[in-house]
Amino acid sequence: MIFTRHPLEHMLLLSAIIFCSGVYTILTRKNAVSILMGVELVLNAANINFVAFSQYTGHGGVHGNIFTIFVILLAAAEAAVALAIIIGMYQNFGKVDVDQADNMKE
Repeated sequence: MIFTRHPLEHMLLLSAIIFCSGVYTILTRKNAVSILMGVELVLNAANINFVAFSQYTGHGGVHGNIFTIFVILLAAAEAAVALAIIIGMYQNFGKVDVDQADNMKE
């Protein structure tokens, strides 16, 4: 199988599109699950940048790949904590509207 190298500009463009769609999702949604999906898109865009720059630095290092693994681990932990909070919101209010998150203080 032949692996082709994509130009760095293509990888950065893909990352920018994914990042912008994630930010748009975060800013426009009120459902906590949708906001969590937007955060995951932003983190995946950062991962694409790490891997793309790691591939194109020419030093042969794997620093970008190590950062990517670290970000994936942090995203998994963030998703677990966020889903626990979302489940708590659903049990208390019957829906997962982030505008009602202030009521959880009581």
